[in-house]
Formats: sequence, C-alpha cells, structure tokens
Amino acid sequence: MTRPVLYDFFATWCGPCRMQTPIIEELAKKLGDAVEIKKVDVDEHMDLAEKYGIRVVPTLIIEKDGKVVQTMEGVTDAATLEKLLRPLVG
Repeated sequence: MTRPVLYDFFATWCGPCRMQTPIIEELAKKLGDAVEIKKVDVDEHMDLAEKYGIRVVPTLIIEKDGKVVQTMEGVTDAATLEKLLRPLVG
C-alpha cells in the first residue's frame, strides 16, 4: 500500500499561499513519513497545474494510489487536513 500524497499548489506572489505554508509544515511534523508532501510552484510547473486543473492558489490535492481523493481551494486548516489524511495512512 502506498502512502498518500499531499500536493500543495502555490505561487510565490500569493499571500494566502504564505499562510498555508506553516500549516503544511506543522502537518508534516505530525504525520512524518506517513504522508508524502509535494510543494508545486504553479509558475514553474505549469504542466502539473494544467494536468490537475489548478485555477486557484493555494490548492491542495490529496492523492492515494494515483487517484485524487480530495481537492481543496484556498487556505485549509491543519485539523481538516489531518482528518482527511489519517484514514489514508496505512
């Protein structure tokens, strides 16, 4: 069983993205290696942003076994993210 992946689609010029970063960092400390976290700068990785249909930053996508489980636009709090990720951790 693979671990879930949390994609954090952001842009350096985005104020709400800067608010999301410490939330993601806190979550990474809590969940450790159980979840893979990938930060994706939409300006540098337009191909990935297009593949996932990113229209708003920040956008968080949770993927498990190559399938999108959840997509969240805007700043998402740590408790919500943890609640969504915990059941996916093997």
